[in-house]
Amino acid sequence: MASEQTTEHILFITGKLAEKRLQQVLEEMQPTEFSYSIHQLGLKVAALMTGEMIQRRLHETFGADRVILPGRCRGDLDVLTTKFGIPFERGPDELKDLPAYFGKIAKRPDLSVYDLNIFAEITDAPHMSIDAILAQANYYTEEGANVIDIGCLPDTPFPHLEESIQALKAAGYQVSIDSLTEDDLLRGGKAGADFLLSLSESSLWIADQVAAQPVLIAQTHGDLASLSRAMQSLDKKGHSYYVDPILDPIHFGFTESIQRYYQVRQQHPQAKILMGVGNITELTHADTVGINAVLLGICSELEITAILATQVSRHACTAIREADRARRIMYAARKMQSLPKHIDDGLMSLHDTSPYPYRYDEIVELAAEIRDPSYRIQTSEQGIHIYNRDGLETADDPFDLFPKLDLKKEDNGHAFYLGVQLGRAQLAQQLKKRFVQDEVLDWGCLVDREQVDFNQQKAAGSTMKKSKTDSTNTTNKNTGNQSAK
Repeated sequence: MASEQTTEHILFITGKLAEKRLQQVLEEMQPTEFSYSIHQLGLKVAALMTGEMIQRRLHETFGADRVILPGRCRGDLDVLTTKFGIPFERGPDELKDLPAYFGKIAKRPDLSVYDLNIFAEITDAPHMSIDAILAQANYYTEEGANVIDIGCLPDTPFPHLEESIQALKAAGYQVSIDSLTEDDLLRGGKAGADFLLSLSESSLWIADQVAAQPVLIAQTHGDLASLSRAMQSLDKKGHSYYVDPILDPIHFGFTESIQRYYQVRQQHPQAKILMGVGNITELTHADTVGINAVLLGICSELEITAILATQVSRHACTAIREADRARRIMYAARKMQSLPKHIDDGLMSLHDTSPYPYRYDEIVELAAEIRDPSYRIQTSEQGIHIYNRDGLETADDPFDLFPKLDLKKEDNGHAFYLGVQLGRAQLAQQLKKRFVQDEVLDWGCLVDREQVDFNQQKAAGSTMKKSKTDSTNTTNKNTGNQSAK
């Protein structure tokens, strides 16, 4: 089927259980800018398809300009492309995501670009060895930091300050020195720091003594007039600098401090502005991923080009990587003149935009087609569903399902596998997240995603292997993805 104006013909390859649903999804997408053919490859579960199977079983491409395979299909697509002479690509993991796949495939933004630098503060550097400081700098850089900020502590000796900065510079890092005392700032600047946090009207003389670029703050908190005078003084001397109006904690001037950033931008359109976000991420007991999204959105609107981030409180332990993802998303949205939606899911950690790809009635229909004993697990608004040829069971609590499952006592691996999958399904159901059998839950940028090489076959899981203490143990036959895609 196709719309009247077609630009290409696409061949969709699928399995027996998914063929009907694929046809329904494509019909619901009409009209489209492509025509299509569907080829059922002769195996039951599409997700178990491999490149080798396709080479053996696909005998024609039905005049297609390209071929779309199930998202979890394993195999070298370059080999298929060469053999058949047309491009092969993987579609979405779920059939229900096909409309979104075609809507975004040509609009995927480039998240390698951003225009805001992250200063990451090592807050207790005076108490750390140089090796420990270098290790922390390496970690922060891997998380997304551009500048390593060496934090000094009040009334705390820092005899190895100069050596620490020189070691960081020798290792290739950009470095800032962060202190309330002029002596620390002067020492840091002379040791080779790139930035000084922070100078005010009374300490501007330090900028004449060192090459470091200062971050300017008001002489007294909230005094934008003194901040403007400091800016004018350095402008006359041709010094480059950042300006920081200071972000205050919630209920201690937060809203007014946001207004200060806006006022500085209005009064100084060309100024480079830095925002210290730790007073909000550290001093608010809420998940920091959402806080960072909003703060970096403000930075994007006001064209703030640097933030100072910290990771001190345990609840803020991923604040730098969150800010890194947020700055990329906000930059892309601003350049596209769009809302920061449907650009990247990295900031979606607790919930998903589409947690249930299938309705309960669709799951019931699918379960009725199953003719083998392997258990499939899916979720919907109605609960957790587990089914095989013997029927469909639904519950909110996996323990309620246990008495209804046919689990053989000797098959420990199978029981363990189902326990893990049902536990994930329950967590996904409670948080309204997407659950996919045999896959870990997606926590956005908070947890590194496993890099899957779909050109290689998936290795057998530990529950597929026989126990070392019982060679007669029956192995789990369900660790391959058995969802009927």
